[in-house]
Amino acid sequence: MSHTAAPPRASLLLLAYLAFVSLGLPDGLIGVGWPSIRADLGVPTEAVGVVLTAGTVGYLTSSVLAGFTLARIGVGWLLAGSTLLAGLALSGYALTPALALMAGCALLLGLGSGAIDSGLNAYAAGAFGPRHMNWMHAFFGLGVAIGPLIMTGALSAGLAWRWGYGIVATAQLVLAAAFALTVRAWRERTTAGVGTTLPPDPIAPAVLPGPDARAVPPGADIGRPVRIGETLRLPAVWLGALAFAVYVAIEVAAGLWAFLLLTEGRGLAPAVAGVCVSGYWGSLFVGRVVQGVVAERLGSARVLRGSLLGMAAGAALIALPAPACVAVAGLLVVAFAAAPVFPLLTLTTAERVGRAHADRTIGLQIGAAGLGGALVPAGIGVLVGRTSVQTLGPALVVLAAALIALQAAASRRP
Repeated sequence: MSHTAAPPRASLLLLAYLAFVSLGLPDGLIGVGWPSIRADLGVPTEAVGVVLTAGTVGYLTSSVLAGFTLARIGVGWLLAGSTLLAGLALSGYALTPALALMAGCALLLGLGSGAIDSGLNAYAAGAFGPRHMNWMHAFFGLGVAIGPLIMTGALSAGLAWRWGYGIVATAQLVLAAAFALTVRAWRERTTAGVGTTLPPDPIAPAVLPGPDARAVPPGADIGRPVRIGETLRLPAVWLGALAFAVYVAIEVAAGLWAFLLLTEGRGLAPAVAGVCVSGYWGSLFVGRVVQGVVAERLGSARVLRGSLLGMAAGAALIALPAPACVAVAGLLVVAFAAAPVFPLLTLTTAERVGRAHADRTIGLQIGAAGLGGALVPAGIGVLVGRTSVQTLGPALVVLAAALIALQAAASRRP
């Protein structure tokens, strides 16, 4: 008997969107708040690397473990507990007296955020469909865009940076309560999907059975399992992983250090610079909303090439010793051009390494992206602390050029 997939419940869809907004909020706070944080805690500029690294360790750890936890306690309790952990961690940010405690809170925040990310993605893949999946990820960019506005508003009102984190912590705790109150709805939705038989789709990919179910393109050879060593010996695997690391490094570094560049380097008022940083993340959000339509019409390869060149052009504008408006324009160009890169690099993984190696390669790429997003911006912070914030632009130009070269090398057929 055939059944059509039930549409997602509006309340659960709204919670999923809000959860991804909440994932982006802390990323937007720290860029605007760090100059005040470092002065308050008495630490150097490059100390932000400690916070970023601790958060990345927590995020990667919980992302790996979330699948096992999901099977034991269900997605509803996983989301409720993880959001509560994130809310408590952000409360710790607001109350911390020292960098060491902030790093500990960053670790807890990473643990909560990674579980929310993995749990919602696993749930949405079977319940929401591709359109809502794309919009859900776009709302992460919206959260990162709102974060700088919250911190800028707090600082402009004469409040301490701790108020920015306190506001977001309160929102996280309210969201955790909402998840706890809807645990049964998440469980019913999951149970309803078990055993449902859908009519075969001649276009849709096949799906491997079992708890590790994943999409397999039609015609893929799934008879012989591929050994891990075979995957790791492919140069394209490591080139692709490096490309992901460099891409996320550019995205995070530009957003993290833009406020410092615009205020100390280009003389903008803090309130104006905060709005501009929010505009950077907003441009990323808009780009992610529209990129699907453009990629369908022009093709993924063409859009990807144009995006990489656009990132390099935006980085060059940031590097120019020009008025602040030029740097702001460069930030907007970088963000809009960067928007489709992550999903398109993921979608074209099988073209670079072959279908049999795609799943493992994507896992390596996601891990490399997390490391690149923590280590490289921290390294740029060290460079900025020892020279000046004007080095941000040239660093982004070098990274953009490296990304173009890595993508070209990874795409070459052996």
